[in-house]
Amino acid sequence: METSKRILVTGADGFIGSHLTESLVRAGHKVKAFVYYNSFNSWGWLDHCAADTKGQFEVFAGDIRDPNGVRMAMEDIDIVLHLAALIAIPFSYHSPDSYVDTNIKGTLNVLQAARGANVERVIHTSTSEVYGTAQYVPIDERHPLQGQSPYSATKIAADQLAQSFFLSFGTPVVTIRPFNTYGPRQSARAIIPSIIVQIASGQRQLRLGSLHPTRDFNFIEDTVAGFMAAIDAKDCLGETINLGSNFEVSIGSTVEKIAQRMSVKVEVITDDARIRPAGSEVERLWASNEKARKLLHWQPRYGGEAGFERGLEKTIAWFREPVNLAAYKTGIYNV
Repeated sequence: METSKRILVTGADGFIGSHLTESLVRAGHKVKAFVYYNSFNSWGWLDHCAADTKGQFEVFAGDIRDPNGVRMAMEDIDIVLHLAALIAIPFSYHSPDSYVDTNIKGTLNVLQAARGANVERVIHTSTSEVYGTAQYVPIDERHPLQGQSPYSATKIAADQLAQSFFLSFGTPVVTIRPFNTYGPRQSARAIIPSIIVQIASGQRQLRLGSLHPTRDFNFIEDTVAGFMAAIDAKDCLGETINLGSNFEVSIGSTVEKIAQRMSVKVEVITDDARIRPAGSEVERLWASNEKARKLLHWQPRYGGEAGFERGLEKTIAWFREPVNLAAYKTGIYNV
């Protein structure tokens, strides 16, 4: 980091956003955390932020779908880290309109506001889901994009909007494309927390979806480090950059690794409600991270099988804490 920046983080109340907010504060930046307005005055995971960061950031409660609020939040900001999005794939099947409003129109609001505010850089968050099932591996940034779910389709549209603002108006945009991030605070709608919370709550018959698809899991510390590197990285404006571990593992193997580390034997019961439609299931994800190594000087500290297992250990330890587990509704399917 060269100098302290004034940074806006949209989606700061979420899983990745809350960890990123903490890291930015620790790095000495002046952080404005954009959280979703609600009548409970909840700041999401920032209500449970680390003690050394509590009270060290400004909170702006708003709605990414509202252009005026986004403009207000971006006043006197140098860098925008745009993470606000609807991300659950099953929910996108029956409520796609909300994904268009949040992911596409929300991103448009950020880009329009950034253009008017003359910010130094907008770091836009993509997802590996835009690639769909791998046509070749490892997946690099030239891989075709495939909208296999309403969620991924809206993220493809948001990515293209971001790129169009760079090409049309010179808006200083960088697109970061994380593969499957996991770790403390992740929603139980994701596979790794779903496995852990079921076991931690005493269940030995796990209700899961398909076990054969493969994923490239990124521990949260690595994903955050990639975003941090993108703040000052040279020669990356207009670029799309994968953040992935370059390690492929099946869901079934992931279940085995977690059960082994939690010292239990489990039986997996296929839950039809958790099975994606055949054409929508992303069967294989495996990231090339060569571009991130080159442009961001980033490499995963939790890469490979050994790194994945270390990340699982940290994640399991967090979920096993009673106060953390209590935040999850372990007996229901989280869409």
